Amino acid sequence: MGVADLADYPWDAVAPYAARARSHPDGIVDLSIGSPVDPTPEVVADALRAATDAHAYPQTVGTPSLRSAIAAWFDRRRGVPGLTSDDVLPTVGSKELVALLPLLLGLGPGDIVVHPRAAYPTYEVGARLVGATPVASDDPAEWPVGTSLAWVNSPGNPDGRVLDVGALRAAVDRARELGAVLASDECYAELGWDAPWDRDPVPSVLDPRVTDGDLRGILSVYSLSKQSNLAGYRAAFLAGDRAVVARLLTARKHLGLMLPLPVQAAMVAALEDDAHVAAQKELYRRRREALRPAVEAAGFRIDASEAGLYLWATEGRDAWESLGRLADLGILAGPGHFYGVHFPQHVRLSITATDDRIAAAAERLRAASVVPR
Repeated sequence: MGVADLADYPWDAVAPYAARARSHPDGIVDLSIGSPVDPTPEVVADALRAATDAHAYPQTVGTPSLRSAIAAWFDRRRGVPGLTSDDVLPTVGSKELVALLPLLLGLGPGDIVVHPRAAYPTYEVGARLVGATPVASDDPAEWPVGTSLAWVNSPGNPDGRVLDVGALRAAVDRARELGAVLASDECYAELGWDAPWDRDPVPSVLDPRVTDGDLRGILSVYSLSKQSNLAGYRAAFLAGDRAVVARLLTARKHLGLMLPLPVQAAMVAALEDDAHVAAQKELYRRRREALRPAVEAAGFRIDASEAGLYLWATEGRDAWESLGRLADLGILAGPGHFYGVHFPQHVRLSITATDDRIAAAAERLRAASVVPR
């Protein structure tokens, strides 16, 4: 299978609903994608500007200062001590890594790639790209023999589900039984909301409580798009098993997958500054607190959604019907159909819109609190 054989890009199917939402007298409230709307922090933008004399080719492995900053960040923010520069690797955003990881690991027909039941679709795309078989499962005990790569996602996209230390340990143990690489997509880890994640850090798969200090076969994948408003910078990284990192580095060198030097400098600034992350989280907290009760008042039940940037909601009807109802209110959401076959009655609502647009959505939802049946 090649790239040309992939199905049409699913978000194209949302275009008619976007048009309906745009026809609202007060305009559209786009809660579908989850792209940051707030400014890039000045400390980051200043670092980017200062590094614009980037006349030489960057190294795929990243600058020493970036690799040191990644390792220090894992220690300080994720409770993962002891990482070195050999244990980390910058990536050109996280989506390219998710899509390319089966290829970079040398997987192909006959291999199985496990991913969550409610899943970012790129996990499946990466498997199908190399002819591997994608399998959706949230229970490590069900992961089949033949699994070569298993993805977990905590906090989850789209559902905001958090895996605690026990759940992560179960995933690690099963992956090792199968001889599989376990990759944990943790891009929303700084955004915990409901107890206990309102006070306790969301655990990383690399946490010593999960691994007992043994990182064999384990990778953590992270992005600065969410916590630092760097989606346009394509700033991400991975960390974990040194041997797997070395394999990925070699493959990425051959493919020319390298981050521009100014972006690497910006990442160092972002990783070393916790204040802007706390400020951004507070913005998202206020938006979530404004939107969630209004969604529930309009007749939706919110499932999971204990962390991350989304509300995973259902009103007990097909997601396309819910999408239409919301579009008539000028609100655009994402249908559960995009995230696997298991949640056809859910929609995903992002909290990344501006304060005024979130307020507009909340007002419209409250006005529609009598649910048509």
